[in-house]
Amino acid sequence: MAPRPLIGLTTSRPSEGHPQGFHGTPRHYAQAITHVGGSPVLLPTLPELAEDLAARVDAVLLIGGVDIHPQYYGQVPRRHLGEVDEERDAFEHALYRAVRVLGKPVLGICRGMQLINVFEGGTLHQHLPEVPGLWADHAQVGRAPTLGHAIEFLPDSQLGRSHTGSSLMNSYHHQAVDMLAAGLTCTATAPDGAIEGVEGEGLLGVQWHPELLFERHPHALGTFTAFMALLN
Repeated sequence: MAPRPLIGLTTSRPSEGHPQGFHGTPRHYAQAITHVGGSPVLLPTLPELAEDLAARVDAVLLIGGVDIHPQYYGQVPRRHLGEVDEERDAFEHALYRAVRVLGKPVLGICRGMQLINVFEGGTLHQHLPEVPGLWADHAQVGRAPTLGHAIEFLPDSQLGRSHTGSSLMNSYHHQAVDMLAAGLTCTATAPDGAIEGVEGEGLLGVQWHPELLFERHPHALGTFTAFMALLN
């Protein structure tokens, strides 16, 4: 039997209740990767090891978390910017560059999708409530696995082929893609037009959290199915 592809999962640092050096990954991400045939492995937040780690895995999943520092997209911090983690930013930037050089697939979830856009040259809205015209509930109160607003998928896209034309997902973010990077295509949108899914060569990003939904709402597993298809 062929070995499962090794999927590197980035890690985050909880804001409270843990030592400063602690990083981990919520178990739901690993469970979802396992469910679609991958073998998850956690990647320590060590920029000096980014190239070595990139060489060892078959693909990378950039998980959700805190805001990326606006310096990465040429802006200064504005009012209502959330918590940032400069160490994590530096590691994920180095890891992303190394993985891209090697041509390995990347899936970004929530913060991870925003990272893909930023690292490819795009920008972000730093705080959605201040953006005219974006009226949907992007920071829902309902906890997982509660569904939120609908997502409209572009037909015949990677995401469109693994989901129905319109599906309810969840939404836990206060930032979103503003200027889309030149190498990416928007393939999923919220009802107010906010970019919720992006695709590029070997790249997939979603703004929702399918790892929190798939056990109760199997249609959400389509995000991970689309990711694994990039390995073929």
